[in-house]
Amino acid sequence: MVKVFLVDDHSVFRSGVRAELGGRVEIVGDAGTVAEAIAGIDAARPDVVLLDVHMPDGGGVAVLKGVGVDTTFLALSVSDAAEDVISVIRAGARGYVTKNISGPELAEAIERVHSGDAYFSPRLAGFVLDAFAGGEVVEDPAEEPRKIDDPVVDALTRRELEVLRLLARGYTYKEIGRELFISVKTVETHASNILRKTQQSNRHALTRWAHSRDLD
Repeated sequence: MVKVFLVDDHSVFRSGVRAELGGRVEIVGDAGTVAEAIAGIDAARPDVVLLDVHMPDGGGVAVLKGVGVDTTFLALSVSDAAEDVISVIRAGARGYVTKNISGPELAEAIERVHSGDAYFSPRLAGFVLDAFAGGEVVEDPAEEPRKIDDPVVDALTRRELEVLRLLARGYTYKEIGRELFISVKTVETHASNILRKTQQSNRHALTRWAHSRDLD
């Protein structure tokens, strides 16, 4: 089962989510404040964090920026405002769903982001495409401003981008596995996901696609 950590400042809502997801995922912890969330996530090392957007002390974005472990975030909020969606996606969340989602749909969303896909409630996906397709400059306080001008590139996970760059440089699957300390089977899975997301038919086409976007 996917290990999930739940962050929301309403304990009744957290209990409801636990009940809805029972048997579908493993809830490894929950928290109601930013500080508790950061400490709990770092300790539990979940696969996916269900993250409320609006909480005291900085909300979901503060949690995204404060966590020190590698995990995947799925925003779960009552808000469907474009600015809320964009802010958490820019901060690193892989998806955004509203709190009227059903239990089975939420479980599917968790599985999808855990597998490397992005996931949004239907009417929210347009906000993300509109924001990122225009090539907006996104300020990253830790790095130079980076230009996001391709929603397909943005849909790739960090690990998929690492695999893509090595593929474009001509590395074999075995060499990529050694470089990234992952199995050849895992490399193959990432490569398959990359081909699907970029809609390229083979490795040679993918290499040309990566070169055209300076991803090598």
